[in-house]
Amino acid sequence: MNNDLMFSSNKDSWETPQSLFDELDKEFNFTLDVAASQSNTKCGIYYDDDFNALDSAWYGNVWCNPPYSRGLQKKFIKKAYDEFWSDEGGYVETLVMLLPARTDTIAFHEYIYGKAEIRFLKGRLKFEVNGVPSKNAAPFPSMLVIYR
Repeated sequence: MNNDLMFSSNKDSWETPQSLFDELDKEFNFTLDVAASQSNTKCGIYYDDDFNALDSAWYGNVWCNPPYSRGLQKKFIKKAYDEFWSDEGGYVETLVMLLPARTDTIAFHEYIYGKAEIRFLKGRLKFEVNGVPSKNAAPFPSMLVIYR
């Protein structure tokens, strides 16, 4: 396997496929998208680059498809864990993250495994750009991490 391909990208954000989000929204009724932009948010309330999610409180039913660079992704995973589990949090009812299924990472073992529900997605996702599915599938499998 080519690890350079698995961890490389010319961009940091991957827009969630609308059909996947719609299916999950029926189950979780999301109120806040914590890793969005005005053009790709999935919720009426969202945090973008101007309103830093890593420095802000999360609340309600949270959707998070974080930036996929390793450094930022780990920060979002830790933030999600802290928002849900810390005594200072408590505003999050349910938190769902869409992540690459990398079960060998430190972040997976410290903040996800044994601490959240994990759903592995069948096949490879085709992320979207401006609402249009990519021609190519992601070079990695994906999972949902659910804190509730």
